[in-house]
Amino acid sequence: MFKKLLVLTLFFTPLISVAQVAPSNRGGGLSLSAGAEFSSFDPDWGTQRVEGITALFDLDHLFLNRLGVEGEARWLHFNNSQKISQNHYLLGPRYRFVRFGNFDLYGKFLLGGGWMTYPGNLGSGSYFAYTPGIILDYRLTRRWTVRGDYEYQFWPAAPGDQFTKPFGKKSSGLSPSGFSVGVSYRIF
Repeated sequence: MFKKLLVLTLFFTPLISVAQVAPSNRGGGLSLSAGAEFSSFDPDWGTQRVEGITALFDLDHLFLNRLGVEGEARWLHFNNSQKISQNHYLLGPRYRFVRFGNFDLYGKFLLGGGWMTYPGNLGSGSYFAYTPGIILDYRLTRRWTVRGDYEYQFWPAAPGDQFTKPFGKKSSGLSPSGFSVGVSYRIF
């Protein structure tokens, strides 16, 4: 009798172990992703776009199922025959509006700093920046995501483009805008 009970127990133990509820076997709701993007921006100075790379992280499901935090560091130093470069260091909330299949649509509002090197001997400067944007994610696998995003930045204290604002008119700041495409990897 003992041998039969032991055989039945060993036979049914694997079946019981796979009968776990799906969300509990994947862990809690908090997730951290890190990624990289290629970015192309209109620096709002001169006529040429600047391009570069972006490092980013996303921390999702902090307080609500749809709310998270995004941080990004962007270095735009390529395609700069006018000797213009920009760096952006931004952090803020992001909110998932829609999930449709493997697609997620987010809105974001980031705050931080923008650094710009101006052409010629005009120098460089660092400025407060606030940035609304939109993100479209496509989940390839449970861990890998392809993403694209658009940002429209506001640098209210930056001097405007002297080439398009002749005769020393007062500047209303800079408004760089651009697109980025890349991948992210979900760490947990």
